[in-house]
Amino acid sequence: MFRDRRYPLMLALGFSAGVPLPLVAGQVLRQWFTESGMSLAQLGLTALIGLAYAWKFVWSPALDAVRPPLPLGRRRGWLLPVQLLLIAALLGIALTDPTRDATVTVALAVVVAFLSASQDIVVDAWRIEMLGEEEEKQAWGLAAYVWGYRAALLAAGAGTLLLVAPLGWGGAYAYGAALLLVGVAATLLGREGITPPALPATWRGRLRHSVLEPFLDMMGRRHWLAILLFVALFKLGEALAGVMVTPFYRSEGFTREDVAAVATAFGLAATLAGAVAGSWLVGRIGVGWALILTGLGQMLSNLMYLALVGGGRDMPMLFAQVGVENVTDGLADAAFLTYLSGLVNRSFSATQYALLSSLAAVPLRTLGASAGVLAQGLGWSQFFVLTTLAALPAMAIMLFLLWKLPPKR
Repeated sequence: MFRDRRYPLMLALGFSAGVPLPLVAGQVLRQWFTESGMSLAQLGLTALIGLAYAWKFVWSPALDAVRPPLPLGRRRGWLLPVQLLLIAALLGIALTDPTRDATVTVALAVVVAFLSASQDIVVDAWRIEMLGEEEEKQAWGLAAYVWGYRAALLAAGAGTLLLVAPLGWGGAYAYGAALLLVGVAATLLGREGITPPALPATWRGRLRHSVLEPFLDMMGRRHWLAILLFVALFKLGEALAGVMVTPFYRSEGFTREDVAAVATAFGLAATLAGAVAGSWLVGRIGVGWALILTGLGQMLSNLMYLALVGGGRDMPMLFAQVGVENVTDGLADAAFLTYLSGLVNRSFSATQYALLSSLAAVPLRTLGASAGVLAQGLGWSQFFVLTTLAALPAMAIMLFLLWKLPPKR
């Protein structure tokens, strides 16, 4: 697999894409805010920090139509300046203190989320163009990307949390900013993918090509509305549960070090195993049926949280819950991302993939904000049952799509 230099490049770019997430829209920032005394309802609202991930399709056409600021090619010319700005913004967060005033911390986190979403737009378009039309190459390229992405969640998640004690939150965030140098190196060493089609000479023509045509192309497909609904709802249950994981673990007595060692480090190994198995499964049975099987596993894995409710600091059960959840997530990620890549018209890589991945982020960045209120009102047991049931609409739509649009083998 790694004889093809494109796969190590995907590994590094996946790492770069994953670094900002736990630092501004995931467990690290929530841990910092939890220790600062925020309530469950306030913690739930932190999901809104990452709204840029759900709206990135709005500015993605500009990354296709506007000449990049650096003469490194269509993708690398945008990617390098975005990565450098990301490093600067994370260093800015390192200088803040949410115990005194969380406003500045939140504002800079929103900036990082915007830049991170922009990085995702460029990386996804570059990946799709680089790996070509073959479903198998896209699947293995995505496996490398997911490995890098999940490794970043370990390095930026567990790594940052473990460094808080010796370095403080500011030093830990400076370390997180330094991790992005991996992406900078990959951008400088990489090569552009396919030669993009020539853009129209006029701005009116460019706007039509970059904004209107990608959406018309998507809406011209059979059952396009069902496809978009499935993409938007596939991660709903996981999104609702994920927002509340940090305060839930804390309520059961697990320490910051427990979360770093088990929920992040051990979870990474489980996810990577799931991602490889998911890529193999796509090659064996096709992306459609792989989505059904992995989606069911992802849905049912939320029930593992029930085994932890009221049990206190039960480390063996934490290992079991994290292992099951992350293996199923890795399986589902491999199938789901391959499915999204297969929907993209290579003439509109950045815009269409940004649209699809934005839809996939909508539940976490909108409905996820209500997770804290739901957990407070329902209690942990009923809340996690609700997150399991929330996956049923997507599974029903996927069965409909398999019936109406049988996958080609």
